[in-house]
Amino acid sequence: MAGGWTRDGAVQDQIDDTVSDAVNAARARMPMGESAKWCAKCGEEIPAKRREALPGVKRCVACQSGQDGAVRQAGINRRGSKDSQLR
Repeated sequence: MAGGWTRDGAVQDQIDDTVSDAVNAARARMPMGESAKWCAKCGEEIPAKRREALPGVKRCVACQSGQDGAVRQAGINRRGSKDSQLR
């Protein structure tokens, strides 16, 4: 049940859109193609098991962990600010 000016199911639609956007962003960051034998950042050998598990991998685990930690989520604020709702 939606309240006010929203239609029924609007909140669930926002949740579904947020999840869908996050899944699409994660898929876009997935490596593709042939895996590198040597890390593109530090030059260490990438283990064969990692290359088999993740096709297209270009970095060792340590370098990829640092890269993943640097990714910022710049999503869309679908809820709006509380101040704008009070005006």
